[in-house]
Amino acid sequence: MKPFRPERARLQHEVRATVRLALPLIAAQLAAIGSNVIDTVLAGHVNEHVLGAVAVGANIWSLAIVSGIGMMMAVPPSVAQLDGAGRRPEVGAVFHQALWMALGMGVLLWFAVRHAEPLIDFIGVTPSLRHDVQRFLLAISWGAPALTCYFALRGLSEGLSLTRPSMYFSLGGLVLLIPLGYVLMFGKLGIPPQGAHGCGVATAIVLWLEMLAFGIYVVFRRNYRGLGLFERFEWPDLRRIGQLLHIGLPMTVTLLAEAGLFVATALIIATLGESVIASHQIAINIASFFFMIPLGLAMAITVRVGNAVGRGDEQGVRYAGFCGIGLTLVTQLVSAGFMLGLPHFIATLYTRDPKVIMLAAQLIMLAGVFQFSDGIQVAANGALRGLKDTRVPMAITLFAYWVVGMPVGWWLAFHHGMGARGMWIGLIAGLSVAAVMLFTRFWRSAWKQRWRRHLSITAAA
Repeated sequence: MKPFRPERARLQHEVRATVRLALPLIAAQLAAIGSNVIDTVLAGHVNEHVLGAVAVGANIWSLAIVSGIGMMMAVPPSVAQLDGAGRRPEVGAVFHQALWMALGMGVLLWFAVRHAEPLIDFIGVTPSLRHDVQRFLLAISWGAPALTCYFALRGLSEGLSLTRPSMYFSLGGLVLLIPLGYVLMFGKLGIPPQGAHGCGVATAIVLWLEMLAFGIYVVFRRNYRGLGLFERFEWPDLRRIGQLLHIGLPMTVTLLAEAGLFVATALIIATLGESVIASHQIAINIASFFFMIPLGLAMAITVRVGNAVGRGDEQGVRYAGFCGIGLTLVTQLVSAGFMLGLPHFIATLYTRDPKVIMLAAQLIMLAGVFQFSDGIQVAANGALRGLKDTRVPMAITLFAYWVVGMPVGWWLAFHHGMGARGMWIGLIAGLSVAAVMLFTRFWRSAWKQRWRRHLSITAAA
């Protein structure tokens, strides 16, 4: 047994390191979901009109969030590889250009959200809601630059394996949003009721406070010293920004492809009746909540793989990637067991309508089935991000979701009369194909040393 002890010790070390990084990130992602819940609950207690306006506006805003997150996902692997290579003084130069990119992206999203009328028309928003949807978007758009800069700060911190700040400031923002949203939406402390517009204002203010607090934290904490963050001012460097875009743009397309699949599925199911819509909303809400766990793990996997690449550690790349994927399967086993074992109980937490409960339970069981493929695809994608490998994964996800998942779902839903269940089986098909292809991509990259190409690119930069 002695020859196996070093491997076992390394495995245990990798598992502990990944879990230590992942737990704060999971908490941060759950806090992000909590913000949507708070907005929805507050809006629902104002009236149905405000709830409808916030729901539509939040869906449009979510596309901006996904775009900002995807672009700034270039930062953690870039920082992690430099940190792993012992080149911490060079992190500042990368961060400066990431901030310029974040500002540019923030202004672009600000403009896009303020001019979302074509998308509102495409969705077919009820005329009575249009005015308040637009007011919500005009208000929340001011938070776009803060959002992207906040994710640049998160990327810096997480790339340095400092994940607790992400948790601190995400939870802090959640705590601030409750009273601020209440005051602005309901009209308290002498402020007139602002409904959906107040919800947008509250969210934008919280985004700026989160970003400023995170920035102050980075300035004064010892952990960020010696990185060259504030020693000099740097103008935009098109070459370095281009390197970040090379990683970030494919990630943005990947996230939009996945988000688009779920949004399109919801829009298609919306044509099948109110009971079906309600059932779908219950099932997707549960699936989205549990998805935050493998997503947080995937972010930690990116950092661990990136560190190993920076060290030039061939075994470390494999340990970080495969241990992370193994941990993800364990978490997915728990969530799948919960969904497959208690679907009716879960549905009754949301509604007492027997028809909705019956269909929601069926969809929750289908969500339980795709827990494993969903976990593998997001974890494998996280490992590939650690290698700065994003273009091929982008192509894989586009193929899996839109060439396989959507056509299969549509065919089963309407040509075989399976309705919402058919669309959900399409989701299973798309996620399963993505899981197999992305896992295979990482397996081949890890064992055939493709990651060395990314290391040489980093060294040349």
